[in-house]
Amino acid sequence: MIRKSLIVVHQETSTPGRVGVKLARRGFTLDIYRPCLGHALPPSLEGYSGAVVFGGPMSANDCGDLQFIRQEIDWLAVPLKEQVPYLGICLGAQLLCRHLGGVVSAHPEGQTEIGYYPIRPTAAGAPYGPWPALVYHWHRRGSACRPARCCWPRATPSRIRRFGSARRPSAFSSTRK
Repeated sequence: MIRKSLIVVHQETSTPGRVGVKLARRGFTLDIYRPCLGHALPPSLEGYSGAVVFGGPMSANDCGDLQFIRQEIDWLAVPLKEQVPYLGICLGAQLLCRHLGGVVSAHPEGQTEIGYYPIRPTAAGAPYGPWPALVYHWHRRGSACRPARCCWPRATPSRIRRFGSARRPSAFSSTRK
């Protein structure tokens, strides 16, 4: 089994944090890219067992102003076509949503998601755990994509969604209801 993960972070000092620690403990090598600093993403994920795209202060809607955002949105065709697992966290979820033709926007009632929120895996999401009881969030925007199957509802407006086949998910993403 390939034990290498492609990691995308969006600031010079960003790290893969707890996700990176968990992957490293499981024997994965982390190949970290920073497209915001000019790092080109690979044309194929051959040699990788998955990709994780993290959050950042920008939005997927900034694709007109920030060239690297447009490049990342377009690059998402790679893991989807190659059926390589993808985890989009915050901005990474927004990018996937935009790639799939969905909408990224502020909550219609102006709500933001700031603080620690509980998570409760559904039967479909439980096998991908173990999951922490609380996760910190700082979201001003959410995303709405279809088709998706909800795997991990929470008490907040966001959801974890799975895109791709039930046998081998090709993407995970945190999205708005």
